[in-house]
Amino acid sequence: MKIALDAMGGDFAPEVAVLGAIEALQVDNSLELYLLGNKNLINEFLPSDHPEHIHLIPTTQVVSMQDKGSRVLKDKPDSSLVRGIKLLKDGVVDAFVSAGHTGAVLTSATLTLGRIEGTKRPALGAYIPIESGGKMICDVGANPDANPRQLLQFAVMASLYLDHVEKIKNPKIGLINIGAEPGKGSELYREAYTLLKKEFPSFIGNVESRDLLTSEANVLICDGFVGNTIIKFVEGWVTLISDLVQLKIKEKISYKIGAKMLYPILQSISKQYDYEEHGGSPLLGVNGVCIVAHGSSNAKAIKNSIFLAKKCVNGRLITDIRIGLAEHMDNNSN
Repeated sequence: MKIALDAMGGDFAPEVAVLGAIEALQVDNSLELYLLGNKNLINEFLPSDHPEHIHLIPTTQVVSMQDKGSRVLKDKPDSSLVRGIKLLKDGVVDAFVSAGHTGAVLTSATLTLGRIEGTKRPALGAYIPIESGGKMICDVGANPDANPRQLLQFAVMASLYLDHVEKIKNPKIGLINIGAEPGKGSELYREAYTLLKKEFPSFIGNVESRDLLTSEANVLICDGFVGNTIIKFVEGWVTLISDLVQLKIKEKISYKIGAKMLYPILQSISKQYDYEEHGGSPLLGVNGVCIVAHGSSNAKAIKNSIFLAKKCVNGRLITDIRIGLAEHMDNNSN
């Protein structure tokens, strides 16, 4: 399988992209990885005896977080981000991975690859692993504004992702809202509730934020403004709790002794909920497998984003979303 990697995307590029690619090939040497970016910078981290399955494609431009996402395709056509998506469009590779500018990936992928037939808006889905399998929140940033029928599409695409890629069969769907009652929320969420209830037998109703991880819903639907806020709050909260625990452990000898006894448990929990273990988020709705990794991704996160891309290709995600949208959206066209 051939996967293009935006080596210049992310806070620690290109080092983590190169190391992540090498680590991925140490696990699966059947991969063909195409690293796009500044040749000289990449070679600083790429050993002279690097795996033959790593192919370097030089580019002359870099997309920064200061660039306007909607302008990148026109203003920086020779960037690693744009060239990587073009490789996917041309069929040279099977998937594209980037830890770079999310807005630029979204816009460039949508305009270059096009949307899957029937898709009104592509969406980002964030996968959260839990004891019972996993949950996906969708959308988490691609669409700060959305309408009820677009939320319905998000539910279709996220459900198919969980079913075909994460192997969570017959996922249940919940609508993130400020209350559990059907009449809660803004007009957008009240209308979305009606559509989801009509379309999905697996719809369980509204889910309040305090119940996101404990509800029976596997798919949690919201607009991108709400989803992005939730994800970033969770990231900050987890970091804060981790730092506080470490500070408390240093306060007393008894805490240090207890921490040693609990260390295996804490490590297991930390690994399970570490976003680096799962990789990036799939960009659902574009006509090609695109994985958007966290901007602060390390080598492990890049490696796992590569494997996530492979899972999406092997799971026929694009084809199944196309079929699923056709089945669900006939009576719900915008």
